[in-house]
Amino acid sequence: MTTRFTKDHEWIRIEGDVAVVGITAYAAEQLGDVVFVELPEIGKSVAQGGEMAVVESVKAASEVYAPATGEIVAVNDALEGEPAKVNDAPEGEGWFVKMKLSAPAELDAMMDEAAYKAHIA
Repeated sequence: MTTRFTKDHEWIRIEGDVAVVGITAYAAEQLGDVVFVELPEIGKSVAQGGEMAVVESVKAASEVYAPATGEIVAVNDALEGEPAKVNDAPEGEGWFVKMKLSAPAELDAMMDEAAYKAHIA
């Protein structure tokens, strides 16, 4: 299970035939307490780098960009009632969407964990 990271602080992890997407712990920390998450519709097609979701915290509202091109096949409905899951487990239970990738090779250009840690250092 390989996780890749974007310079905009999203992560993407392949699990079987879908990719799970969320924001990094660093991004969640920078945002502060998350109070609302707007998720896309299931079935929506997203392009790599395009807006996929919105996360609002006590400090700011921020777009979450699609780390890869594909179709949204599931959203984390738990975030509607408990947006703080994004802060509590940003790279676990606080995931945003699951998607079917149309261009898996896009992941090859993304950072691995070591490169991402260097990026935020």
